[in-house]
Amino acid sequence: MTTIAIGGIMHESNTFSSVQTGIDAFSQSIGDNLIDEWKDTHHEMGGFIECMESQTYNMHPTLMASATPSGPVTDSAFEKLTDYLIDQFRSINNLNGILLALHGALVVESYPDGDGEILKRLRDCFGESIPIVVTLDHHANVSKQMVDKSTALVIYKTNPHIDQRQRGIQATELMIKILDGLVSPTQALAKPPMILNILYQNTDAKPMKPILDEIRKLETKDHILVGSGAAGYPYADVYEVGPSFVVVTDNDMKGAQKEADRLADLLWNEHKNLTLNLPDAENAVKQALKSDKHPIILVEMGDNIGGGSPGDSTFILTELVKQNASNYVVIICDPECVESCIHAGVGRKVSLCVGGKADKQHGEPVSIQGTVRLIHDGHYIETEPRHGGQRNHHQGLTAVVSVGDSLVVLTSKRQTPFSLHQLYSIGIDPEKMQMIVVKAAIAYRAAYEPIAGKIIEVDTPGLTAVNPLHFNYKNIRSPLFPMD
Repeated sequence: MTTIAIGGIMHESNTFSSVQTGIDAFSQSIGDNLIDEWKDTHHEMGGFIECMESQTYNMHPTLMASATPSGPVTDSAFEKLTDYLIDQFRSINNLNGILLALHGALVVESYPDGDGEILKRLRDCFGESIPIVVTLDHHANVSKQMVDKSTALVIYKTNPHIDQRQRGIQATELMIKILDGLVSPTQALAKPPMILNILYQNTDAKPMKPILDEIRKLETKDHILVGSGAAGYPYADVYEVGPSFVVVTDNDMKGAQKEADRLADLLWNEHKNLTLNLPDAENAVKQALKSDKHPIILVEMGDNIGGGSPGDSTFILTELVKQNASNYVVIICDPECVESCIHAGVGRKVSLCVGGKADKQHGEPVSIQGTVRLIHDGHYIETEPRHGGQRNHHQGLTAVVSVGDSLVVLTSKRQTPFSLHQLYSIGIDPEKMQMIVVKAAIAYRAAYEPIAGKIIEVDTPGLTAVNPLHFNYKNIRSPLFPMD
């Protein structure tokens, strides 16, 4: 029986972070456990499984490994995961195709193009005869190696990422057409000479929305198999950094390159309009205090956990305290303070210095006095399509501290703010708060935009600062806007 293997290794690597990502940072699902853990998710792996279960082909689950964005992955972790994945593929009798979930912004100590290295090793092992169809995150820094070593790339079309399951289904349907001999994919890559600021990567707004609309129209043409546009991940100092456009056609390389170049030109033509004018923390809080639209979402761009930051920035909290704000909620990763709250006990008074502990880039610790309101195990479930596609979440032991009528939520693990259940699970109704600080950039919108009275994006320092000019790039190609 024809067998299609499914697997994946996913990590978004912030090369400006000094915190390396080791093997312990990765959650791993192996064999049948992969099916159990990912089948009901909104991730592409859930799409692979759904589509395969409706086919006559045999599905062979291998490994799905992923870690929260952070610094580059260690060589040791990369070798263990990649070796295991390839060994699993090798063990399959009559392997006919590989469906692979990669991120596209994986950086390893010795391999700046980690995703491309995985694909290279697969080709070295299996040659050109096995089709490899790959899903990539919308923040992929797509390399020529990724294009050359894969049969087809299928990239998320949304940011926040709410179409991951659909892209998994699209990739699987394409794989089946390939194995049935119905299509012969050729793909081309085009990269405009720019870094697209994270502020402009929202696919529901310009410049990305009209381009993604054009990509969807392109896919209605008979000879176009897949059209993709990746906004890129600006916090990786690698040659391939920046937006990318990939078009997959049915045996028409010239047509694929023509369309990819056209899409790249659409974005490049907008580059002069991509200016920055965001308030700093002080002025953002001043704006929030004057507003009568609640809740106000204060977006701490420089501490975007989904971009690899530590989640303990204090710039906005400092201003909330300084300006005597009330009825706000701030979530900070601070396991030390969580332990202090557990030791004190629920209902007890505590004096804490919260945040600002990971490094010197995200502010100083802030002194607060309050009452421990709740201790929670940190588990919660998200059933709706949300950025990242996961269902089960775990932010570690969590403490909620009441500071007057405001709330400081302290977590033991970094948790991206992609789900309102992060707050609901600990007894907080976000719609009743005056201000909510989210450590994010775009991805929070799927959850928070429907309840927001107003959104204020804040230009704060940190590992995910909104302006690329804050970073000292050494390995990128040149010229690139706005660097040159």
